[in-house]
Amino acid sequence: MLPFWIALQFLSSLPIRLPGMPTPEELGRSLLFYPLVGLLFGVILWGLNWLLLGAPLLLHAVLLLSVWVVLSGALHLDGLADSADAWLGGYGDRERTLTIMKDPRSGPIAVVTLVLVLLLKFAALLALIEQQHSVILIIVPLISRSALLGLFLTTSYVRPGGLGQALADHLPRLAGQQVLAISAVACVLIAGLSGVWALALAAAVFVWLRQVMVRRLGGTTGDTAGALLELLEVAVLVGLALL
Repeated sequence: MLPFWIALQFLSSLPIRLPGMPTPEELGRSLLFYPLVGLLFGVILWGLNWLLLGAPLLLHAVLLLSVWVVLSGALHLDGLADSADAWLGGYGDRERTLTIMKDPRSGPIAVVTLVLVLLLKFAALLALIEQQHSVILIIVPLISRSALLGLFLTTSYVRPGGLGQALADHLPRLAGQQVLAISAVACVLIAGLSGVWALALAAAVFVWLRQVMVRRLGGTTGDTAGALLELLEVAVLVGLALL
């Protein structure tokens, strides 16, 4: 189960301690457990939503969103911020875009992007709470973490060396495809027709964002993977809230 603990340590802010430095093969296999980490997040959010029943709606939604962000340690929001700055400041140039993504500073476009994404998530959560559609809280983190597995299965990693390269090089591809299929079935079993709509919307957003990455960079980086996760989550939440 070491690959699961690797995935949980990397994707969450939970106090996970590994027995030692993982091997590249263990890092690659950890990708197979990303959907399971997403499901764990979803169950936590669903349980918190149940505990908050009866609380003022605005506070309810803010607390849910806050825990959602804290669970991941804002890891993917950081990737979204870096990607937003790079996409605007890169002027369509691959090398300039990659260079800007490595800069730890955030410019105005990154701040605006984060504010808009968090506002959209908050508004969508508020609507879903009012609609008593709490099962969505389980499947959205599952789908978004599954999308990371799908991205590494289908897209080249363009930064040589480092953690992302080890993940891409040592991912068991057949097992990854099987995990994606199981995750899709789980979404439908958990949420029924809403799960089908969520998967369809997520697939459309995934294909579009992947094309954008490939066109500009020739593949993905850790930052663009984080950006994909955040944008996919907000798209699915908003889309389901509007149904």
